[in-house]
Amino acid sequence: MPLGKRGKVGKGARPGVDGDRISALPDALLSHMLSLLPAEEAVRTCILARRWRHLWKSAPALHIGYLNKCERKSVNALRKFVDYLHLLRGGLPLAKFELRFGDFSGPDDVPRMNLWLRHAVMCKVRVLTLGLHGHSFINPRLELDDLPLVSKYLTSYVTRIPVRVSDTIRIGYADTHFPKKTPIQGYGWDNYFMGVRCHASFLNFSSCPALEHLEFVFCDVSSAQKISSEYLKCLSITTCAIDQDSRIRICAPNLVSLHLDDPSGKTPILENMLGLAEAFVQISRRCDDRCDKLLDPHQHCDCEYCDSPDNIGDGADNCMILKGLLEAKSLVFISDLDMFIFKSDLRWCPTFKKLMKLLLNEYWCVPDIHALECILEHSPNLEKLTLQLFSKGPEHKVEMNGSFSSMERSVGISEHLKIVKVKCEVIDERVLKVLQFLCKFSIRFGF
Repeated sequence: MPLGKRGKVGKGARPGVDGDRISALPDALLSHMLSLLPAEEAVRTCILARRWRHLWKSAPALHIGYLNKCERKSVNALRKFVDYLHLLRGGLPLAKFELRFGDFSGPDDVPRMNLWLRHAVMCKVRVLTLGLHGHSFINPRLELDDLPLVSKYLTSYVTRIPVRVSDTIRIGYADTHFPKKTPIQGYGWDNYFMGVRCHASFLNFSSCPALEHLEFVFCDVSSAQKISSEYLKCLSITTCAIDQDSRIRICAPNLVSLHLDDPSGKTPILENMLGLAEAFVQISRRCDDRCDKLLDPHQHCDCEYCDSPDNIGDGADNCMILKGLLEAKSLVFISDLDMFIFKSDLRWCPTFKKLMKLLLNEYWCVPDIHALECILEHSPNLEKLTLQLFSKGPEHKVEMNGSFSSMERSVGISEHLKIVKVKCEVIDERVLKVLQFLCKFSIRFGF
């Protein structure tokens, strides 16, 4: 049936012929459809008919380098196409700009990439993705200009973070397999910066008042002393190189969600985040803050930050992680056994008055139970406790649910605690030690 017999054609539409109903759609809808295609394919539609000649220019999103998923083009191979693309589009607004590339082949490639980045910002971009494929984290090739970003439209700037809105910047190795993270409710893992080197000025986001989402994956931020933004709501830092001589400070007072996973160099110092709801912190052997003596309770440790009577330090000012998270409602703390950051912080452990959900690994129970006992004493409103012991997951061979054997609660544990879960691969002496400790609080376990 011809389209005209079913109703009037929408504004901006062209009369279609039988079999060509796409041509009868409004220009705005066609532009949206083109924004879903790889940019190379979207541009090719200009030869379909006179009406299609300029439609691609108004597409609100550009996806460059997505045409061949198996083999990414080098910056040099994309250079002519992208330069003409920007020239012909002019300064038309962009909601999303995504660029994936595979290699740098000349000295002008890095300045060219920075030019494309700045041009996208000038086009009022809200989602920016730069994906570098085929290079190692150790030597990222894309070095961003040491200049601050200035944009009142940018709402998300990423190196890998959960985002509630669709507006994001992504820079990264898009084909890299990441460790499974604990999902944060209401957010998706779809935009990120990866494989880039960011300097101090670039990490100052005071000129981006709409920026709420920031993510770094496999990036080098070692030259910066601070990541700061008073507007930021979501921050994710995954497998990034941080300064080995000094600690970077993270200043984001309005942060709602934090994901700090596997940093190298010195562990960052977290400043107070008064609006924080959820945080995931995992410190592994890539971090420099480790001490082999922590594996043996009979050895004396004289490291600067270790839990030793000889290392009193400057009081609570030495609390690097826990002090910044004291307002959180949900926390995940995972650490390798020879890391000393958490145990050092426990000397000045704050009280987590709002904390309701807590997940810990075996670090908090080895070589003794003191760390677990301490954090439970400082979580007066805890409702759910999960212990993931000597098991990486996500599926565990053994999962035990705790229940309270009497109405009387023992002193030293939250009176609101209702759910206690213990996950492990096998019930051995180490796990039994933890179960015996929990039994002191009238908690019994069943499979």
